[in-house]
Amino acid sequence: MAKITAESREAFTQKSAKYKELIKGVFAKEKEINAELQKDKSEEAEKTFQLADQMLYAVTLYIAINNLSVEMLGVKNEENLNEGRKTLYKAIIYLEKFDKSMSIVDSTPDDLKECWEKLVNIPIDKRYYLSRKLGLAIELIMEAYGDNSKWKWSFVELQGRFITVSKNMLNMTEASKDYFDGRAENHDVAVYYMRMLKTQLLKCAEGYRDRYELSTRRADDMRLGINYLLAYRRLLIVLGNADEAEEVKKKAQVWKDKMEADIKKEKQNK
Repeated sequence: MAKITAESREAFTQKSAKYKELIKGVFAKEKEINAELQKDKSEEAEKTFQLADQMLYAVTLYIAINNLSVEMLGVKNEENLNEGRKTLYKAIIYLEKFDKSMSIVDSTPDDLKECWEKLVNIPIDKRYYLSRKLGLAIELIMEAYGDNSKWKWSFVELQGRFITVSKNMLNMTEASKDYFDGRAENHDVAVYYMRMLKTQLLKCAEGYRDRYELSTRRADDMRLGINYLLAYRRLLIVLGNADEAEEVKKKAQVWKDKMEADIKKEKQNK
């Protein structure tokens, strides 16, 4: 690695200053929106989405500073990557706090009815685009950290929380109608949204299974993997993929049997 000179560091400081000013503006806006919410909850859904969106904008700025550091200094900027990672959590937490059902992996339409009613003024395309931006921001942060990051396995949880809120803020009852009706106004976005959920739910399930197998050996990780796998199965049923749903059900049972066998073996070895 080339030596970082005082000149190159000064040049980096000057170029990154504009991003830092924009970040300050983001958190000033966050404070303003929260103050508005304290006074008036009538547009809570809209303002919650604004808050999450502002946090995602801040994440892109932190990533930009890191990229600038790599380009100009030849090293990652861990400080800004860590701030970006923390800000990603803030974006998700704003959505989770909006309604208690948002963070439930195995939620039912009855669980989500009140949440969907609160979100009635947020069109499906806005829900989809926010979800897509959140997923992309996570991918960019993971890529910036690299494969050998100490945060590798914590990203499994981050992705899980992301796909849980993305799934739960979609009114599945309405979206499934649009999905199957090619003439529906929201047909295309319903298809894109469902495809994203299918991909990410399975990815998350496998992520938790891998974290269990390769890192923690904690049964609660495998249980979460199974829960995400079953959420994936429920989505397949909604989409009419009965055969695939049956295969996923079998896979979930295999995972459960493996977990229980591991727990039994561990007890025997004590």
